[in-house]
Amino acid sequence: MNKYVIERTIPGAGKLGPKDLADVTEKSLSVLRELGPDVQWVTTFVCADKLYCVYNAASADIVREHARRGGFPADSINQVVAVVDPTGAQTR
Repeated sequence: MNKYVIERTIPGAGKLGPKDLADVTEKSLSVLRELGPDVQWVTTFVCADKLYCVYNAASADIVREHARRGGFPADSINQVVAVVDPTGAQTR
C-alpha cells in the first residue's frame, strides 16, 4: 500500500471539542469499515483551520471515495515518496 497525506480545510478545526472530534472519528471509522482493507487511517494532525491526515491506501481514488462518503473535504491528496527523520542523519 502507498502512504498519502490529505489536507482538509475545515475553518475552526482547532476549536473543535472532544465530542466533535469523536463524532468525526466515528464517521471516518464507519466509512473505513465499509471500504474494507484497501484503506487505513494512520493519524490526523488538527491545526487551526486544517486537518492533515495520513492514510495507507491502495490508491488515491479510494482515499477520495472515503472523503466523499464521509462528507469530508479533501483539498489535496499527496502520495508520500519518502520519509526522513533525524535518525537518518550521519555524523562525521
